Amino acid sequence: MSSKDNLIIFDTTLRDGEQSPGASMTKDEKVRIAKLLEKMQVDVIEAGFAIASVGDFEAVKAVAGAVKDSTICSLARAVPGDIERAAEALKGANSGRIHTFIATSPIHMQYKLQMEPDQVLEQAVAMVKLARNLRDDVEFSLEDGSRSEYEFQCRIIEAVIDAGASTINIPDTVGYGEPEEYGAMFKRLIDNIPNADKAIFSTHCHNDLGLAVANSLSAVMNGVRQVECTVNGLGERAGNAALEEIVMGVRTRADIFPVTTRIEPVHIVPTSRLVSSITGFPVQPNKAIVGANAFAHESGIHQDGVLKHRETYEIMSAESVGWNTNKLVLGKHSGRAAVKARFEELGISFDNQEALNEAFANFKALADKKHEIFDEDLQALVSDVTAPEIKEKYQFSDLEATSRSGVKPKASMKLSVDGTEQATEAEGDGLVDASFKAIEKIANSQAELQLYLVSAVTQGTDSLGEVTVRLEKDGVIVNGLGADTDVIVASVKAYLNALNMLEAGILKAHPQKGV
Repeated sequence: MSSKDNLIIFDTTLRDGEQSPGASMTKDEKVRIAKLLEKMQVDVIEAGFAIASVGDFEAVKAVAGAVKDSTICSLARAVPGDIERAAEALKGANSGRIHTFIATSPIHMQYKLQMEPDQVLEQAVAMVKLARNLRDDVEFSLEDGSRSEYEFQCRIIEAVIDAGASTINIPDTVGYGEPEEYGAMFKRLIDNIPNADKAIFSTHCHNDLGLAVANSLSAVMNGVRQVECTVNGLGERAGNAALEEIVMGVRTRADIFPVTTRIEPVHIVPTSRLVSSITGFPVQPNKAIVGANAFAHESGIHQDGVLKHRETYEIMSAESVGWNTNKLVLGKHSGRAAVKARFEELGISFDNQEALNEAFANFKALADKKHEIFDEDLQALVSDVTAPEIKEKYQFSDLEATSRSGVKPKASMKLSVDGTEQATEAEGDGLVDASFKAIEKIANSQAELQLYLVSAVTQGTDSLGEVTVRLEKDGVIVNGLGADTDVIVASVKAYLNALNMLEAGILKAHPQKGV
């Protein structure tokens, strides 16, 4: 094919990805991710569900104000309040889109909506018209589209296109689709709906059966020109189609796919790391494209082949997606300008000089402990600097942790609580357990520990340890982050970070669901 269609990459990490339990992001964290998605040249960024909460509204508004080169989108149910709220949040967007949806499958219409098909069609048309009066760019989704009846699909799609929808999304909401069947559904609709040429058709697939990427790419082969996906495949239940797999699939098999994207893939790995760090969802080592082992070769036969000619066992280069072989990034003698420049290359920016100064101080402190400073270290150590501005009720002062064979581990620490230093100590099944019990003697938070995750940021015994602590209390779930070359200290910092967020009520539950 001499010329190829553009495949629109619609990233919903900040909305559908955030619906993973515990993956909630603050406004500032969403802006950080959005700026890196913009740098990657993602076409559309779905920033949130503006009606879901005040926090979601403010996040959509903040992303709309911070990003200029990507279209910013807000999800809205097909009801006036949702659509008007979305439009309000998008006022500052250079390019904005309202994405409205209603369920169209028989089971959803009967049991969830308790509406007749004609009522659903009438409401969909009315809400698309309302959205179109508020923004030029309107997307309509048929929730549970893959289980909807063909005749009704045709009726409602034709009607909402006439009403002003320029993008039609038929999501596989429950991950029920099968590639051949799902792709054929799109071809049949595009071929038979009279005004199908007036809209771009889109796919949004969930991964319940592990087929999200396969279903999405099948849809592309059958006329779809927008794919909705998330970084690392993040999303509720088993997740969504992974952005990195969609992009590199199309790019690597350019001989097969009749489309191209404008994505700059070199930013894929840095974005993956940032999303993983912020959400506390680690990337499995064997994850395609962004996993630590994605370009590792253990077999001697493979190693020999790659050394002789890379393409023998690698269908893409590690560097093309953002992996680098630059071992030593910076050292203890590096200056402020060099550190700032490297942060910017990693998509990390600072709102003011004070934040940069703090990050530089953290860098110098780490450089005194660690000879080699890697990109991953830089991303981990700025977590505290770029964290949302909240009143820190609990602050770490000092820790003495002892462990000996046959003796129960003990943690003695000093914490600053509302500015007053308090001492506490406890025994536990291990040093981490003892440390957390010591903290709880003071905090008595009654929060439930849902996740404790430790990862070595880089190689070596002096590696910076990054710890994620997920706490839940009264339906609110928060992720606390802590980083230090001492894993026990990092664990304490992460636990205190989570407690401070619970105290501030900074992350709220998101009751609304989308497509």
